[in-house]
Formats: sequence, C-alpha cells, structure tokens
Amino acid sequence: MKVAVFGANGQIGQHVVELLQQHPQHKAVALVRKEKQLAVLNKQGIDARLIDLSAQVDEISKALVGIDAVVFSAGSGGDTDGDMTLRIDLDGAVKAMEAAELAGAKRFIMVSALQAHNREFWHPDLVPYYAAKHYADRELLRSNLDYTIIRPGLLTNNASTGNIHANGQITEGEIPREDVAKVIVTAIDKPNTIGKAFDMVSGDTPIEQAIEAL
Repeated sequence: MKVAVFGANGQIGQHVVELLQQHPQHKAVALVRKEKQLAVLNKQGIDARLIDLSAQVDEISKALVGIDAVVFSAGSGGDTDGDMTLRIDLDGAVKAMEAAELAGAKRFIMVSALQAHNREFWHPDLVPYYAAKHYADRELLRSNLDYTIIRPGLLTNNASTGNIHANGQITEGEIPREDVAKVIVTAIDKPNTIGKAFDMVSGDTPIEQAIEAL
C-alpha cells in the first residue's frame, strides 16, 4: 500500500515515514512544503513530493495520484497564532480530505488531539487548536473516506514503550510521538479501525493488541 504522509517533516511524521519504509507491505510518500526537505528525503531514497496546504484542492490532489492511503499529521506548530492554526490544522486538513477523495485515495488516518470531540475538556489557552481539531474531525466524519481518527494525549519525545491505553473514557495522560506513529502504521490496514475515533495515552497493552480490540 502506498501511503502519503502530510506533515512528513514533523516529529510524528518523521517516525511514520521511517516505519513505513521498513514495512514489508507499505511504502511511504512523504509530502513536504520545502525544496530543502524534498532534497534530503530524496537522498535517503524516500519518495517525496512537494505540496503546500495553502494550495488549491485540485493542486494538492495531484500529489495524491497513485496513493492508497493518507495520513494527516501536519500541524501549524505551538508557536504560531490562531490564524495559522485554522489555516493548517482545520482548512489544511479539510483540503487534504477533499484532495484524497478527488484522487481516489479512500483510506484516511487523522491525527487529532485527546478529547478534541468534547469541548468541556479543551484547555482555555489552546481553544483555536482544539476548535481546529474538533471541526476537522467532524468534516472527516461527514466525508466518504474510510477514516480513522486518532486522538493522542500530551505528546512527548520519550522512548517508545510499544504499549498504549485506548479503551474507555480517557481525559488525561501522555504518549511518546514514536508510539503514536506506530499506532498510525498499525491501523492503516486494520479493517476494524475504519469508521473509528479513539483517544489514547501510554498504557499496559501492546499496540497491536489494543488496536485489534477497538
């Protein structure tokens, strides 16, 4: 399966691309917005394509030609203002969905945020971020895509544990970015994850087992 990764140069995206490159059945297509990033990835033997989420949907869809699945892990970053958050985390995500449908890439994995679907849990200092995630997720639910929405807790750069908690009501907790990437890659070809949205944090259950139990 050929898997396009929006945000391939981001901290989660880099892990996803690396895991896909090692996968026996999948191949990564890294989507980046800078020529320098493109050159670095190409030198590593990774199929990389240049695309900016500020582009029109039909232009973005050209980067998804021949793609089987899409991972959206792009984000504006913690140092940007609310306007850029809405442009990337909301409108950019919706453009990616529309482009995927246009290109015929039915499988779509969205990286959201813990409890983004419940306004009462939104951090008051991060309302634009949570609102962007909330409404992007809602648009994905309304789409014709075979979606999975993954809502990880506080992201860390700690070493992977390979274990998560992804069942029931989860309102707090953290998780290494590498484990988020492992969940993404595991979920791509798991039919039971299609049409599912779930919160997750670090836990005691091996990722494969936790995903199978969704």
